[in-house]
Amino acid sequence: MIKMNPYLNFAGNAEEAFNFYKAVFGGEFSMIQRFKETPDASKFPSEVQDKLMHVALRIGDSTLMATDSLESMGQKLAVGNNFSLSLSVGSDAEADQLLAKLSQGGKIDMPLEKVFWGSYFGMLTDKFGIQWMISHDPNYPR
Repeated sequence: MIKMNPYLNFAGNAEEAFNFYKAVFGGEFSMIQRFKETPDASKFPSEVQDKLMHVALRIGDSTLMATDSLESMGQKLAVGNNFSLSLSVGSDAEADQLLAKLSQGGKIDMPLEKVFWGSYFGMLTDKFGIQWMISHDPNYPR
């Protein structure tokens, strides 16, 4: 069963935004990780270290997720690239199938691969310019 969640990109103020959303919707963060807590932390500039690499807030049956997308890291936000649709799927094979189908006429931005947080993860932009993230993590509830 596929679970779809919105994934937002912020220009350095993801923590402020998510504290606001937490106040509005209630609940607790199910995940919060800073760039300094990643295996590649030494590759990030000092001004990025405390920014959010990933944050997740459960809202009902869905999870609102986000990251800080920073110009100092070569990322430029604009209307249209400030969000992705994140798909959590039940198997690596299902992830492979969805990536192949959704990327037809589009482009694969990050091939599916095992990543440091334990998921089989990849990203693509479809032929309509919509950004997608696909993830299979048997230890993460969908």
